[in-house]
Amino acid sequence: MPPSQKRARRYDPVRTRTAILAQFSHVRAAVAALTPQQLDGPSGLGAWSVRELVVHLTMALSHVSGKLELPEPALAKAEVGLLEWPFSTAARADRIADDTAALAAGNPDVDALYAEVGDRFEALVRGVPDDRPVATRVGVMRLGDFLVTRTVELVVHTYDLNEAVGLDIPYDRQALAACTRLLADALAEKAPGGSVEVRVPPFAVVQCVQGPRHTRGTPPNVVETDALTWIRLATGRTQWARELDAAKVSASGERADLAALLPLMG
Repeated sequence: MPPSQKRARRYDPVRTRTAILAQFSHVRAAVAALTPQQLDGPSGLGAWSVRELVVHLTMALSHVSGKLELPEPALAKAEVGLLEWPFSTAARADRIADDTAALAAGNPDVDALYAEVGDRFEALVRGVPDDRPVATRVGVMRLGDFLVTRTVELVVHTYDLNEAVGLDIPYDRQALAACTRLLADALAEKAPGGSVEVRVPPFAVVQCVQGPRHTRGTPPNVVETDALTWIRLATGRTQWARELDAAKVSASGERADLAALLPLMG
């Protein structure tokens, strides 16, 4: 996908950092209560065990910390924008799986790992400017943008962990909002246009899909769903037809079928 021509939505850096730590704290509390049998069970994500999923969740923060410990890279013209990030994940799946397996093998004490990762992140991120360049796996990103991507990692894998072990780990409202908005904006990036209005209350409204543009009154093509259902659709955790049949998604208008555009992330 070519670099975005749009200006990405602005996110409050203080709120984003607070949301990351809050969601990580929710997960850490739940992980501390897991039994060895639960950790060794299947995660529902390919061959990963719950232990590997739990360890992978720490990488959402440790990747930031590790990059901040390196020399600051130049912010080149080839900078990766926030709206490009969701489409880069599928190509990195094999490397991520290998890194996760190695981290799990080297850290049998997951409680200690969570404590170290959380403390290190909080210490390193504090006071760093939002526009500080960081060399991520997909290219150089601004720290503020990279942190928004961390809310996606944390929220999505919190859902995976809840499903795998039957937990009810809460979602920090700001983390859920940032995740929802980024994935909604990614849809508008993938299918630019103004013929369909996608509503994910209370966090996001975007227009997408080429065709007659809506200007006033009720749009002729409207899709509406809740935040978690939208996130599940955008990340391939569920299918459009299934959620439509379950009345978790409402879609009106001849252009309001988003099945061909989903998922956004591999």
